[in-house]
Amino acid sequence: MTTARAPRRRVGRAEREQQILDAAVAVFGERGFQNASMDAVAERVGVTKPVVYTHFGSKDGLLLACISRARAELLEVTSGAAASASTPEEMLRRGTLAFFDHLDRHEAEWSLLYCESTVAGEALEGIRAQQTDFIAALLSAQAPGADPQRLAGWAQVIVGACERLAVWRGSARTVTPDQATEYLMDLVWTGLAAESGG
Repeated sequence: MTTARAPRRRVGRAEREQQILDAAVAVFGERGFQNASMDAVAERVGVTKPVVYTHFGSKDGLLLACISRARAELLEVTSGAAASASTPEEMLRRGTLAFFDHLDRHEAEWSLLYCESTVAGEALEGIRAQQTDFIAALLSAQAPGADPQRLAGWAQVIVGACERLAVWRGSARTVTPDQATEYLMDLVWTGLAAESGG
């Protein structure tokens, strides 16, 4: 007696791409970028390797797509958190906390930025620039008379400090997102408060 197989549900292109990205993040995280294979990604999704190549072209292309998705999600959560604040200090605090919380929830994507690929290094610079521009724009809106170069410099400091705190938290697992946010605010808010009049 044979049992009838349930018909396979057809998956749309966008949904399939998300499945492949999810699988790639997992495989890259488990094996490292260099040791990961497109076969392993395809197997995890339940498709053939040519399907993965059709969507992303190469392993570097797949890595870039993973990082691009992480970059868009990071901007969305940090800008959304900052938008819900009513004071300049609260904007920075909420945006910073959202950054650390997001990295906790998406640790595998964050680790991809530090993999041994030149492509990842270039993508990391893109994320730094995105977050720096976002913070500089926030600061400028709160202190419209401030020197733009000074605000841009402060944005660079904040992004660099957040990144180093995030790396440190990866090894010092006892540091919470709230604590990391407080450490950053303790350091940077004195000068920012003077400039914004807050």
